[in-house]
Amino acid sequence: MSGAGHLLTGLLALALPASAGQAGADTADDTVKVVKGQISDYYIPVHTTYEISGTVTDEQGKALEGATVMFFASPVHCNTDANGHYRITGTDGDKHLYVYYPGKKFANVMRTVDQRVVNIQMSPKVSGPDHLPRKKAVATTWYDPAQHGTQTYCNPLNISYNYEPFNNNIKPHGSFRSAADPMGLVYKDRYLLFSTNQGGFHYSDNLSDWDFATASFQRHPIDDDQCAPAAYVSGDTLFYTGSSYEGLPIWYTTDPYCGRWRQAIGPNKLPSWDPDLFLDDDGALYLYYGSSNEYPLKAVQISRDDFSPISKIHDVIRLHPDIRGWERFGMNNDDEVTLQPFTEGAFMTKYNGKYYLQYGAPGTEFKTYADGVYVSDHPLGPFVYQKHNPMSYKPGGFVQGVGHGGTFADKKGNYWHVGTCMLSLKYKFERRIGLYPVDFDQDGVMHCSTAFGDYPTWNADRDLKSTDDRFTGWMLLSYGKPVTASSTDSTLTTASLSDESLRTYWAAKSGNPGEWIQMDLGSRKTVKALQLNFYDYKTVQHNRAKDLYYQYRILASDNGKDWTLVVDKSDNDRDVPHDYVELKSSLTTRYLRVENVHIPSGGHFCLSDFRVFGHGDSARPDVVKRFKVKRQADDKRNAMISWSPSSNAYGYNIYYGIAPDKLYNAITVLGDTVYDFRGMDRQTDYYFTIEALGESGVSPRSTVVKLKQ
Repeated sequence: MSGAGHLLTGLLALALPASAGQAGADTADDTVKVVKGQISDYYIPVHTTYEISGTVTDEQGKALEGATVMFFASPVHCNTDANGHYRITGTDGDKHLYVYYPGKKFANVMRTVDQRVVNIQMSPKVSGPDHLPRKKAVATTWYDPAQHGTQTYCNPLNISYNYEPFNNNIKPHGSFRSAADPMGLVYKDRYLLFSTNQGGFHYSDNLSDWDFATASFQRHPIDDDQCAPAAYVSGDTLFYTGSSYEGLPIWYTTDPYCGRWRQAIGPNKLPSWDPDLFLDDDGALYLYYGSSNEYPLKAVQISRDDFSPISKIHDVIRLHPDIRGWERFGMNNDDEVTLQPFTEGAFMTKYNGKYYLQYGAPGTEFKTYADGVYVSDHPLGPFVYQKHNPMSYKPGGFVQGVGHGGTFADKKGNYWHVGTCMLSLKYKFERRIGLYPVDFDQDGVMHCSTAFGDYPTWNADRDLKSTDDRFTGWMLLSYGKPVTASSTDSTLTTASLSDESLRTYWAAKSGNPGEWIQMDLGSRKTVKALQLNFYDYKTVQHNRAKDLYYQYRILASDNGKDWTLVVDKSDNDRDVPHDYVELKSSLTTRYLRVENVHIPSGGHFCLSDFRVFGHGDSARPDVVKRFKVKRQADDKRNAMISWSPSSNAYGYNIYYGIAPDKLYNAITVLGDTVYDFRGMDRQTDYYFTIEALGESGVSPRSTVVKLKQ
């Protein structure tokens, strides 16, 4: 309908003896009057109406002339006379009276259906939390809002995760953000990050500070945009496509930031879900694809002219959960009944003449979601299962899961792996993205470092050849610490703010400026960095919008009474759902307070965790004692791991691998001294050790334990 048509409809509605277009009109005898127009019909609701009256006064009871009495979210209104009297026509659905008078606070009055006389007393207008003045953010010793650049990052990546489109996924539990199935590459000296349902891609100069460029190919409102995308670079040209069993075009551009792409070909002929496009050194182009719990992953050479197959299509990877524990379905690889596990997310990396074909398993909604790798001397195989597997694995800690990802080299030649992190709270496909350093050892074994994968990590600006050197050494200071808040909605508790779980959250009763949380670190600690993990509670948002941003202030105190401003983001205009703040200089404090200024999309002030990193004031933990690993006799895929608690420890890292000098995988355990490990291959010897994590550092590792097959 045209704008003129909408206006005419409104005028006709107001001419009727009814409260036209009322939000919330709910009487059973409502009817619709149809008015024939010159071009179209106009459908106008007709209700049973009656008069509502009363008096509007100030706080002293003095009548207010000229006060405007309205129904909330309605064009129906009237003004009071010299005696403060009003009369307004309404329906049973008009229960919310909304009143304005200059210098007074808006009055919100709810009436019952049978209440026809409603007297309203106005209150003085005061500067409250919903009228906070905008002002420029203040630079402090620890943070300068004019300088966004960082040297470190902390998973999950602090990128503008898109909201799920308005489809059946979001209806039961409300709006949520998600990104998954990532891949990264270098294009013209800049890092590009592609992932599912983003309507574009993220880009960075250092792998920690990210911006977003629009590149949407969404055809229907409820569809994802470019599920599990693939991209590769040839000269100055970037090629890009997404997943589809029916085939999608392959697009290309020499200026990806302009938002416009051209089609290299129309729909590709193969059912290439979860595609990976790999351009070899000799100019040959290969496609790897597949996502199934029944069929294997495929590999084929394709033409660079029309992208059609020019070789045989090879079956390259199939899961074997009966012999490989980590490939089993379930949150802890413990479900062999519900479904067969999924293999998906093929990705090819070439290193020193070897071809490393990565794949994801067993399911994206589990903390055990991981990437394995097969190795070959040829891009089409045959491929041999690498003995060290999974290649990327993170079943413990704050961020869990690192599957269906991609590996790339940075500008200094160091390797990184981006992977899908499990959240799966509002919906199984609610996910985040993590970034982890990767290396190849002297024997060509590909491995990913996740031991401190959700702690502050040095970014790509530093040329660090050892993946272990990427960890800054800044320890977690916030785990289990008491938190108070300005308010709490429903049964949500502030304990969720320090429990190191991405899947629990706290929310205030509103999203108003002035809502706050306050953490007691127990004693004065040295703080180096902070991470605010915002979550969506009663948010209404679908797909990407450009007006999403978070604003807040962080203050510090030694006594909980006298506060000093540390971080001022009160005029921030960036979308930072997992905002990571690297302090310019160390902060010594006991109490930290976060004050809300602005939350996007009408939601409540809500956080899953407020994480604090730095150094504590106690001794480092002792070496862990009585470390035992007992392999299950009738199922070599499983082992029970136990140990005695270490002094000054809040958690533990269990390392394991296929040799004493190849303990590449790590499992972080918090608040426990036992772990049910179900991720081993039946016919492989394993080696284990453990270290204790404390606020002042890490203990030496225990003696290595060998576990025979």
